[in-house]
Parts: sequence; structure tokens; C-alpha cells
Amino acid sequence: MTRSNPRRTALDILLRVERDRAFAEQLLDRELSLGTLTGPDRGLLTELVYGVLRRQGTLDFLVDAFAASRSGKLERAILVILRLGLYQLFFLDRIPASAAVNESVNLAKAVAPRAAGFVNAVLRRADRERDSLPWPDRGADPAAYIAVRHSHPRWLVEQWIEQLGIPEAEELAVAMAEQAPLTIRVNTLKTTREAFMEELAAAGITVEPTVWAPHGVRILSRTAVTTLPGFAEGLFAVQDESSQLAVFFLDPQPGERILDVCAAPGGKATYLAQLMENRGEVLACDISAKKLRLVAEAAARLGIGIIHTMAGDATKPGVGAGEPPFDRILLDAPCSGFGVIRRNPEGKWWKTPDDLARLAATQRNILAAVAPRLRSGGVLLYSTCSTMVAEDEDVVDDFLSRHEDFVLEDLNVIFPDFSGQFTGRGHFRSWPHRHGMDGFFAARIRKL
Repeated sequence: MTRSNPRRTALDILLRVERDRAFAEQLLDRELSLGTLTGPDRGLLTELVYGVLRRQGTLDFLVDAFAASRSGKLERAILVILRLGLYQLFFLDRIPASAAVNESVNLAKAVAPRAAGFVNAVLRRADRERDSLPWPDRGADPAAYIAVRHSHPRWLVEQWIEQLGIPEAEELAVAMAEQAPLTIRVNTLKTTREAFMEELAAAGITVEPTVWAPHGVRILSRTAVTTLPGFAEGLFAVQDESSQLAVFFLDPQPGERILDVCAAPGGKATYLAQLMENRGEVLACDISAKKLRLVAEAAARLGIGIIHTMAGDATKPGVGAGEPPFDRILLDAPCSGFGVIRRNPEGKWWKTPDDLARLAATQRNILAAVAPRLRSGGVLLYSTCSTMVAEDEDVVDDFLSRHEDFVLEDLNVIFPDFSGQFTGRGHFRSWPHRHGMDGFFAARIRKL
């Protein structure tokens, strides 16, 4: 086994994710940048890593069904090898069952030779008995069925059922287990969406405009972002449609002064500047000075000159201190990320219901700390990439109950053409299964 073997590399990455709670995207980017994997092997590595993380709950159910030892009792490396083999058997049609089994046994021989026979027996039994799986009873326990069949933590599925009902919760669970689309935002400081789409089409790349976001383009061809035409020239930035819309609903205007509170890595800050026609000022703050360098790099690539950065803890009142009040504030709060688990699937296995209360407390503190930085009559947009009411509506309602000089604005009234994206109370809430974009929430608050 060498670094040129995509299955061994996938095993190493997945073990790092398990052991260190490292993010798969960063580990994959680092590995692919080495150039030791070429051609289809690069795609296979990405498929295996993300596929196993997305389907981990289902794969562990399969281990429990076909192995003598429960998944929770197995040595970590053996469990991950079984996950890799079962993912190839059950979710990758183009890989023959014999290859999935044999390659997994070879992995075991290299990592834990004593377990090679065990891995072989489990995978061969799984292939032989795949049509007689004891799935949970859908009628008697729909949450267990959805959780196991579509691979999400049961407690998360229960939250979705409470919000959406059983049928739609399952639709969401299906969507959340699939690969997320690649969406970019055209930099209208340098080109137009129509002109850039023509440039992409001329390069043989299949694209389509986003349905709601006015500057978004969805890339339908399988391609690396950095190889797209116009990347070095700053003609676009990667940003999901839902994230673009959150900035759009703040409605930044040229010449204004805007505070972007949790700004790194800079997608929203640069879109603010773009909508402002690169006129005015955007103060991008983040607790990490290192991550703020990403904001500066993004602004430089896109040709934006109005973004300034400042490191600081947004839970403390000092963020933006010494500055005149801002016309608008964008607070994209740190959250559970349950709206983007298609992109970061490892996160759904790390978090528990207790984390929601901890995150909501931080979100309330940040909102209370930054709101005084807004001028009278100014607008603050609170957003998260979460589907959880505890991080979204509950945080906003708590803030409004304590601050009588702020009111919730109804996005249905301000943006009537986008009403399909809004709740009855006027919040922005997008769902992958409804809207084809990440799960996102935003509330627009005005200071009286």
C-alpha cells in the first residue's frame, strides 16, 4: 500500500477525521495537492471519503447486521475498513463486488493482518444477504427508519420531524445525504452573469443560472474550482445560493458603512462590497486573525478595495469599538452547521443536542454585543447555516424581547418576489429538498 492507492489514502483521512476531528475538506485538499493520485483515482478518493462520512450511520447499521461484533466494539481502523468496503458494495454501482471485497481485505492485511479474515467474511456475507436487511419499521418508528436508511443522527431527524412532519422530514433527510451542488457568485465588478456563463460554456463547462440569487451560477460539470476560467482573474467566488441571498436581503447600498461580524473566510464580506459597487466601507471582523488573511486574499483576487479587517471577540462589546455607528450589520453567527451537512458531513456525527444550547448562548451574546454598533434606523441581518429553531427563531425572539428599540422586519413585504423563501413571520429559511440550496436562516432587524 502506498500514497498512490486511493483506498489506503481514504482510510488514512477517515481515521484522522475520527481521531482528531479534523475536517475532511482540508485533509483532501492537502492530499490531492501532492499529485500522487492521478486520473480517476482522485475522484475515487473524494467519493470514498465524503461517501463514507455521509452514509456513516447506515454503514454502521450494516456492520451491526452482518458482523458478529457490534460496530461500537470494533477497533477503529477495522470499522473504517468495513465502512469503506460496505460503501463500495451498497452505494457504488461501478465497482464490482469482488473488487470491493478484495481491496478491503488488502487494506486489512496492511493495517491489521489478524482481521483480514473477519473483514472478508463480513463483506461477503453482506453481499450475499443484501436483500434481507432488517431495516427499522417505518410505521412503528419513523424516526429510527429515516435515521438509519438515510444516515443521520436520530435526534436530528426527530427535530426535522417536529419542524416539517414525517413525509417532508424524510425528503430533507434524502437531500441532506446527497452531494451538494457547486455554486459560484459572478463578480459583477468585472463581468456580468450572462457574459461569464457564455465564457464557461465556450470552455465546455455545463452551467445554469441559480433560480433565486441574481448573481449565482451552478456548475453542472465535474471540475475543480481553481481550473475554471476566470478564477485567477477574480471573475467569481464560490458561494452557495442561500448564502448569497442572505447578503442580498441585507440590501447593502453604495457608500454605506457596514460591519461584517464573523467574516472569515470572506464570501459574504466580498459580496457586500460587490453589491455596494466597491464604494463605502466594509469592516470585516473575526476572532481569528489568521482567518482574516483569507478575507484579504479573497478581496484582492476579486479586485475589491473597500474591505478592512479587524480581529476581535464578537461576544465582547468591543467589536467595532472606536468606529462611528454602522448603517448595516451582517451577523452570520457561528452555529451547528446542520444546514450544510451535505458539504461537511462529519459535523453531524460530532454534535449533540447539548451543543445547541451552548451555541445558542454564544449567538445571543454576539447579537447583544454588536447590536449597539448600529445607527438609529439601521438594519442588522442575523443569519446561520442551521436548520435548528433553537439557533434561529429562538435567538432572534429572545433578543427582541430584551431590546424594545429593535423590531423584526417582514421579508415578505420588503422582497415580495422572493416570498417562496420566507416563513409566515417574514424570516428567510431555505431547505435543500425544497429550494435546491443549503439550509439557511436569516432575520432582518431594524433599530428604531
